[in-house]
Amino acid sequence: MKVLLVDDDRAVREALSQTVELAGLTPVPAGSFIEAKDHISTDFQGIIVSDIRMPGRDGFHLLDHVRSIDIDLPVILLTGEGDVPSAVRGITGGAFDFLEKPCAAKDLLAVIEKAVKTRALVLENRALRREITKGDAASRMLIGQSLVAEGLRTAARMAARSGAEVLITGAPGAGTSKVAEVIHLMSAAAQRPFVKLAAAGLTPDGLEAGFARAEEGTLYLDEVTSLPQPAQFALLELLEAQPATRLIAGTYRDLAAERDAGRFHPDLYWKLDVMRVRIPALNERPEDIPALFRHYVQIACEQAALPQAEIPPELTQRLMAQDWPGNARALMSEAMRFAMGLAGESDAPEQSLSERMAAVERGFLCEALARAQGNATEAAQALGLPRKTFYDKLARHGVRPEEFRDL
Repeated sequence: MKVLLVDDDRAVREALSQTVELAGLTPVPAGSFIEAKDHISTDFQGIIVSDIRMPGRDGFHLLDHVRSIDIDLPVILLTGEGDVPSAVRGITGGAFDFLEKPCAAKDLLAVIEKAVKTRALVLENRALRREITKGDAASRMLIGQSLVAEGLRTAARMAARSGAEVLITGAPGAGTSKVAEVIHLMSAAAQRPFVKLAAAGLTPDGLEAGFARAEEGTLYLDEVTSLPQPAQFALLELLEAQPATRLIAGTYRDLAAERDAGRFHPDLYWKLDVMRVRIPALNERPEDIPALFRHYVQIACEQAALPQAEIPPELTQRLMAQDWPGNARALMSEAMRFAMGLAGESDAPEQSLSERMAAVERGFLCEALARAQGNATEAAQALGLPRKTFYDKLARHGVRPEEFRDL
């Protein structure tokens, strides 16, 4: 751990440096505020010991500067005057401690040791928080650098911690099931099953079977406003009977309007409306479109065994200018077409006819699976293929349905 020693007296700096070094710490001597400020940052691995009385900008100015950068960086102030007003000003100004010069080495080291322990704990907690945030499902799966995207990640994290029922809203194609999966993966039930069911046409028996498959994990109901009334009554009973299984519901409709129109049970509405997570439309965050498109193109190229396509700037500008009523799903379809060379001229190396045909076939398989969110049965039906033929083609091209998600 470092100790930044700030004093205009060279002899004092050298004495302090020797004391600090003998204690197993690393001294960083500085003769002025100007020299010291270059070492100060939020990730400074140490503490600061500074004289108050210095030519130019004094120790109080240094203290204010440090606190403007990192309020948790300990600053120990030293003075040779020993006046009470200086001590009061230093402590009320946020100094970690205040010592009078000359002070015994053991007294100085005792204060430094406390400050070092405090700083070490702060840095450790920050590192843990960064690791948790960096590596969590929200960061990995919810792409975007805009404030709106960060707000979505924050809302997903809050929902995951709450343990309550969650209602995810968003325009068609926004990816409600993706956000539901993110919430599940960050929750205490992450190691338990995540079951997705389409609410449309769902029977009470089908709903009960879904709860059984979830096994105290998470059950996601897609487009919950389409849930038939018998299943709505059944869902209320199941939520009471099996509280250990968490319910997440998604919709692109106005659930309150459905309730007011008598199409959605009021009690179920209030049961679901505990915590909401709204997915912003693409036209609300156009600055995220380039990163999302690159992400989707990368997935498409990997799945279709195609060379990574270079995205021209003019295409990126055109994509950002579009309205995207189909949101993420439409953007992913565009990325699929671009990766397969169906949206313009391709710079891919020359291939034989059979190789090009195989790549195109693989690409269509991947696009169908992406549209069906990895549901092989739905993808096969969309392509008009028997299940066996569809699975034979998947095996031939090395495509796995489970790798496709609603992005």
